[in-house]
Amino acid sequence: MTSIQRKEGTLKRRSVLAWAGSTALGACTAVPRIAQPPRGGRLRIGVSSCADQTRPQPVWDAVIADRPDFFVFAGDNVYASDVPFSVEGLRAAYDRAAAIDNFARLRATVPNLAVWDDHDYGVNDGGADFPHKQASKEEFLNFWRIAAGDPRRTQEGLYHVHTIDTGGRRVQVLGLDTRWSRSPWKHTDQRGAPGMERYLPDADPGKTMLGDEQWRWLQARLREPADVRLLVSSIQLVVEGHGWERSGNLPSERERLYRLLRDTGARGVVVLSGDRHIGGLYRDPNPLLPHALYEMTSSGVTHPWASASEAGPNRIGPLVRVVHYGLVDIDFEARTLALSLRDVTGRTVHGHTVSFDELHIG
Repeated sequence: MTSIQRKEGTLKRRSVLAWAGSTALGACTAVPRIAQPPRGGRLRIGVSSCADQTRPQPVWDAVIADRPDFFVFAGDNVYASDVPFSVEGLRAAYDRAAAIDNFARLRATVPNLAVWDDHDYGVNDGGADFPHKQASKEEFLNFWRIAAGDPRRTQEGLYHVHTIDTGGRRVQVLGLDTRWSRSPWKHTDQRGAPGMERYLPDADPGKTMLGDEQWRWLQARLREPADVRLLVSSIQLVVEGHGWERSGNLPSERERLYRLLRDTGARGVVVLSGDRHIGGLYRDPNPLLPHALYEMTSSGVTHPWASASEAGPNRIGPLVRVVHYGLVDIDFEARTLALSLRDVTGRTVHGHTVSFDELHIG
């Protein structure tokens, strides 16, 4: 028996999921709330993306051994974007993922939040014009066992929030839907050129990333009290220096988010993202923001981009190009938030620690 298996055998579910009413914009919605027993004033949240159900997934053993209190599945949780799209193909992809033993044990033992990205949405780089999005949404809801009364059952898209209460502190995990309402990208005229590989920034003010309903929801959530807010965006948000999918391709929408963070007084905001088949840590000191915005991209459960190379003008340190997952370690006593990218053995390949003072956390 390996050390990972021994640790895994002692893993117990440490959280109780409850449902509380939350009023926003005149509507009552069920908001998942997790009562988390204090563990030395710390909370550990894992994150991953890009898990091809046809490939081996040994990284889940390392995740289970790490014993996170919560886990974020940040998109591309299965791959079912073949053309033409079929519901049967997507369902088969989910069925195959569900049969992966260590993945199933992680889902069963650790409370989690999931968002989708293009490959579990159903079309590569897809957005609002995908004609099968409702059918794809139904498969997502079924696979992730979303309760019948959950708002995602009736709303447009899959955005949602989990609130974790631990030792008198509150952590919000906000899952954005960057697919359902997203306007078309502007295609590059220099495909493959560094920094312009596939798409270009598009300043058209009529284009949207989230859609009006999701923007209103996000504003309401950011006005709720929280010490730390983890903003889950399946595509990279603050990252600069490449021409693949990223929030910066719709600069007016990203600026709208930054202004919203400022105007709501949100503090302690950190972004978690996936999509890119690489890992990285990033920092944006934009003056529109109430504090510098950090982002951790974790994208490499099964097939990271081993030869990836890009400018990364606001990246902290190197790209991570091996199989990996991410971990957010919030230490309320030490007043630090540590971001780390860990390989299939659980070893930290790259990490960075941020003080609560820098994030304006009281």
